[in-house]
Amino acid sequence: MSHGSSYPVGLSSPGPARALPSGRAAAPPGLRLLGAAVGFLVALGLTGVLFVWTGPGQWIDGLLLPRAESGGGYEQDSDLVGPAKTVLATFGSPTLLAVLLGGVLVVGVFGRRLLAGVVGVGVVLCAVATAGAVKSVLPRPDLTIEGATSHNSFPSGHVAVATALVLAFLLALPGWARRWLVVPGAAGVSVIGAATMIAGWHRFSDVLGGVLLSVTLFCLAAAALTLRPGHDTPPPRATPVAGRAWRAVAQGVVGLIVLGWVVRVLVPGLATSLRWGPLVAILAAAGLSVVAVGVAVFLVRSVEFVGPVGSPQRQRPTDPGAMERLVTTDVRTAWPRRVDITHETSTKSEQFS
Repeated sequence: MSHGSSYPVGLSSPGPARALPSGRAAAPPGLRLLGAAVGFLVALGLTGVLFVWTGPGQWIDGLLLPRAESGGGYEQDSDLVGPAKTVLATFGSPTLLAVLLGGVLVVGVFGRRLLAGVVGVGVVLCAVATAGAVKSVLPRPDLTIEGATSHNSFPSGHVAVATALVLAFLLALPGWARRWLVVPGAAGVSVIGAATMIAGWHRFSDVLGGVLLSVTLFCLAAAALTLRPGHDTPPPRATPVAGRAWRAVAQGVVGLIVLGWVVRVLVPGLATSLRWGPLVAILAAAGLSVVAVGVAVFLVRSVEFVGPVGSPQRQRPTDPGAMERLVTTDVRTAWPRRVDITHETSTKSEQFS
């Protein structure tokens, strides 16, 4: 007996999965890094415009480092001038720089991140060339600010190289080890920045510009590594934005406290050897270093730069039948079967199949 009717039998796909309403899916790492690079580049440009081309900016630099802005006297009146010059002379040695760059490559080789290590070395060299080029072409107008000079030193090449070295190791290290680089890396950048200001080589704005320049180059390099063909990036996790922000703030506060303790132990006479202006500038530069390195770690928290450059074809499954089974399964689950019931026997067969 024919019923002349049809109905769907079997499983049907409920459609594409939707994100939970409690969290918001994060942006892809490559786009997130590109957006951060644009943001840091804008901050670098605004810093240069404010401190180099405006009267209030030049006045702030002169207020923080008064002797560095008075004609002929760039060194601060402190017992730390000698140690600062020693630190700068040691860090400026080509031999030490070559050893540190070689260390980046060695870390990359042992961690199967040779390409990331090479890119990190490129970030350091790019920071050196860019800082030198900007200082050569950027004019510093004479705005008749008391104590100001027309000599341009924005941005600091020493600080840019120190920050770029820390971030180069960040590219070559595995993800679990990156957070341990925040405090020692920021401490090293802070020491170099403080030495340049104490020795009178750079203003506070120069230190700020050097950090922003290197973080911008780092974000561009990390984005290029992430967006290259064949790079396998895990899908972004849907976590509450507020939770990530509060966790980042808490880690930054802890980093600042630890960095302050480290500076106090290493340089016990810092507060008594400097006037309030240079001291505020050094503390502000140290805080900026912690924030910059911490933001860099946060941006690449879910990115692993393992392996050489690959093509999409090399990432396919090794089992030749895997893709065929996957497509067949998707087709069967996505489209319900429609069965015409023409007699009682077929009905029973469909019910027990």
